[in-house]
Parts: sequence; C-alpha cells; structure tokens
Amino acid sequence: MISAIAKPAASIPVFPARMMICVNGANEGDELAFATELSLDDTYWFSETAELQRLGIASEDQGEITIDEDTGVGTPGASLHLDSCLTFMSPTGDTTEVLLLVEVDMFGDAACVYLLPLAPLAARTDYTLVGIDIEDAPRKFAEVACVSFTRGTKITLASGAQRAIENLSVGDRVLTRDNGVQQVRWIGHSTVRAVGEFAPIAIAKGVLNNDNDLIVSPDHRLFIYQRQDTIGAGRREVLVKARHLVNGTTIVQQDGGFVEYFQLLFDRHEIIYAEGIAAETLLVDTRTRAALPPELDEVLARALPQSGDRMLIDLEVQKTLLDKPDAAELLRAASGRISRH
Repeated sequence: MISAIAKPAASIPVFPARMMICVNGANEGDELAFATELSLDDTYWFSETAELQRLGIASEDQGEITIDEDTGVGTPGASLHLDSCLTFMSPTGDTTEVLLLVEVDMFGDAACVYLLPLAPLAARTDYTLVGIDIEDAPRKFAEVACVSFTRGTKITLASGAQRAIENLSVGDRVLTRDNGVQQVRWIGHSTVRAVGEFAPIAIAKGVLNNDNDLIVSPDHRLFIYQRQDTIGAGRREVLVKARHLVNGTTIVQQDGGFVEYFQLLFDRHEIIYAEGIAAETLLVDTRTRAALPPELDEVLARALPQSGDRMLIDLEVQKTLLDKPDAAELLRAASGRISRH
C-alpha cells in the first residue's frame, strides 16, 4: 500500500498578483484577480518593480496547504487556496502559464493573491490572457512539487546493474538504501520548459562521488552520509536539495529549452541510487498527489502514514547550512563513497 503523508515545509517563488495590471480589455486598470473575475483576451503588463519572493508552504495531514512559519511573504499559518492556472500569450506567440494562489484569513476572506509563473515574465510586454483553467490547476501545481530525474539517468537495479530511467517499467526491482529491493509502482513522465526557477540542476561527474553527471529537478533531495558532521547539521545523515548546492561551476542550473522529467513511485518514500549516489524518489503528499493517475489515487485514499517516511524527510537540512561556496566539496570529502547499507 502506498503511503501518503504530509510534507515538511517547502517554498515556491511568487509575486504579488498586483504586479500584473490589465492595460486593455474588460478589466482595464485592475490587478490580476480570481478566475471568476477575469476575462479572456484582456491584456496585462508585468511590473518592472516586481521582486521574486519565497512563499513558505506546508502540507497538512488534513489535506490543506498552509503558509509555513519560515516564509518570506504572507501570514504564517494562513490557508492557501489554489485558484486556477492562467495562460498568457506574448506578441511573439509564446505562451506562459501562471498559477494563482490565494491566501485566506481566519474569517475565510482573501487576504492576498500570489502568482507563481511557470516561466519568466518580462516587463513592458503585452500578455494576453488566452486560457483560464480551474480543473487542471492541481495537476500543474503537483508537477512543480514532484522531484524528478532526467532522461538518461542510470538507476541501480536489485541485481546491481544500472538502467536508464526511461527504460524502467512498473514492477522492475530496484535497490533501495533502507528497505532492500522494492518494486516500481508508477513512473511519471513529462516534458517541461527548462527555464527560471524550474530549470534542472546538473551535478558534474565526481562532485558528490557520482559516477556520471547527474541532472535532477531543483528541489530533488540527495542523501549524504557524512563520516563527520562537517556542515553543522547535528547528525551524519542528511538530505540536501540540489538547488542549495549550486556553485556556478561544478553544480549549475541548466536554463533554456526543454527538459524531460521522470518520477519514480514506490510503496513508500525511498532512497535509491542514481548515477551511483543516493537520491530520493517521489514523496506523495497533499501537493504531489494530483499528479498521480486516478487508479493510484484510490489506493492513496486508503493509505495510512508510515513513521519511516517521516523519519526520512526530517533529515533535510536548511539552505543556511549550505550557503557557502565549497558546500559540495565539504559534503564530498565528508562522505567519501556513499555507503549502501
């Protein structure tokens, strides 16, 4: 039975919705608002003064999404409602999707509206609203939250052999760090624009004792066993987000074009071996659940949280501990060759 649990705090890059103003159309002069108040073919401008902010979010056991205590914007503890996915078209014909989130106060009223662009927005550009999608918004939001490997990533099987992730099948037996051999239950696949905050992170061969270059989604967490606690985490076992290790040389964000992402789901949140180093698989929670097909969702509805999942995700270290140019080198030296036990 697949385990569905609440996820620890994460953060997403947002702008206040007031940074997009309608300059032509039915809502001229108004800022971006709820889907029910918008009109197709209205034209918007994105403000030159807009500054990206990190909205801390937490997934609750009851299925709610709230603003986390560690947030750069919004009221901690307030509920977040995913309103819609909006599609804008530029004069060149390029389209950009924007997720609209609403902060709800204790009285059930909208306190603030945020936009989460899935591709960069340019100032002084006419953006025409060509799509308003309420039904598919949860899936889009889930895709942002899913940790993913890229095409070509070699995964270690039960036999010790390595196989490219795109050649795996449901039922294949994969080696996990903590629970021996486990079967793949589902494989997700999507092709997305590799731009801005959502562009993949490339870790050069050997930087973390990896056999080859490893390219993963930005929030993908890698498992590191330190023989000595060199980063001050207070423990030897840590999970580290790939985006927090970017140094501009050996670990970079590959911005531009498109990227093929693959997600692996097991009966529970697992640590597997990708290009020879330990990395997490998909964690099913309030946010990511919408990315799964309906037949799996029925299983999840009956699933109970497993304490082992909670123990694993509690190993994540915060960015402040990694905010140093040699963080990757410290982790590589401290871990040596990652132990498989």
